[in-house]
Amino acid sequence: MDLSGKHIVLGLTGGIACYKSAELCRLLVKVGATVQVVMTDAACEFITPVTMQALSGRPVYRSQWDARQPDNMPHIHLARAADAILIAPCSADFAARLVQGRSDELLSLMCIARPIDRVPLLLAPAMNREMWIHPATQRNLAQAAADGAVVLGVGNGPQACGETGDGRMLEPAEILEELESFFQPKPLSGQRILLTAGPTFEPIDPVRGITNHSSGKMGFAIARAARQAGAEVTLVAGPVALPTPRGVRRIDIQSADDMLAAVQAEIASARVFIAAAAVADWRPAAVSERKMKKAEGGLPPALTFVENPDILRAVALLPQAQAGRLYCVGFAAESHDLIENATAKRLRKGIPLLVGNIGPTAFGQDDNQLVLIDDSGAHPLPRASKQSLARQLIDEIARRIAATA
Repeated sequence: MDLSGKHIVLGLTGGIACYKSAELCRLLVKVGATVQVVMTDAACEFITPVTMQALSGRPVYRSQWDARQPDNMPHIHLARAADAILIAPCSADFAARLVQGRSDELLSLMCIARPIDRVPLLLAPAMNREMWIHPATQRNLAQAAADGAVVLGVGNGPQACGETGDGRMLEPAEILEELESFFQPKPLSGQRILLTAGPTFEPIDPVRGITNHSSGKMGFAIARAARQAGAEVTLVAGPVALPTPRGVRRIDIQSADDMLAAVQAEIASARVFIAAAAVADWRPAAVSERKMKKAEGGLPPALTFVENPDILRAVALLPQAQAGRLYCVGFAAESHDLIENATAKRLRKGIPLLVGNIGPTAFGQDDNQLVLIDDSGAHPLPRASKQSLARQLIDEIARRIAATA
């Protein structure tokens, strides 16, 4: 993630979720943002300004009468300097204050004094589950959104009061992802992306199977980048240990047959299909119902294999793909002769764009080096983080489908 050069005003209101704000501040600084913390008196009951100052590297503002500003107008200068104002946590009371235009303390005063057309306001609510579902709270947050604020969702789980349900503030990493997404251009707004990622697992018996080294990191990075570009994203994921990107709909599968069925069920409304999964080429012809026991001498039992379905080719042959209404992108993970093998694969699949990489140097890593193969040849992308490469790929796909619109 990267918020380099962004200046974020982080506002804290009263709530136990202030403990998460400390980690959020640390993460914001880590990804390159400068952070100016503004706290209400109630927030100071839950976490000290000293803590937030240490994490942000800046003195915390608490009062509209703060004399550090020469003209005693911190509500004006703090708001004007911000690229965004993020209230995390945003209490039920603070949401009500915003809607009513009450501004007798610095944070609400600053929110109202901000230039609405230039400084966005993001709210991360945090409260007890009963407070969250109360009609007044929902009414206030809906009005805040109508007034131009971006209201983030809430989490579900145990709460400090001992109850369990909706109302928890999102985790710091989730808020960071929402903030980063907010700043990204939206060239795929209104488009639907269907994406496969990760390996498949082809069972041999109840405890063994055939798979590969794919970690799913590249595919998940593409899903995140597509969502941040404004697309509605459905991710069909093989067995991987990765969290679902924020705002992405995920379908978990095991085998190639499972993946094909999931893709067939979702493809009708997709504008772009990205086959980033490392699908096993073969599977055992028969799956043993019991664990195969080691034979005398230690030799494995003889296995017969059959070819798995070619998911990308099946999608590329659909009428909407043939007519250009569905843009198909494939992936090739090679061990050698990348350009030659990837070019041949693109022609064999009958798709406009194929992304190639050397698999053994990329599996499980956080960076990669890609080459884009199309009708005009090979176009290398320099080694970079998988998230950076994912954004470049999504930008390229957006440019191509816009050209065919």
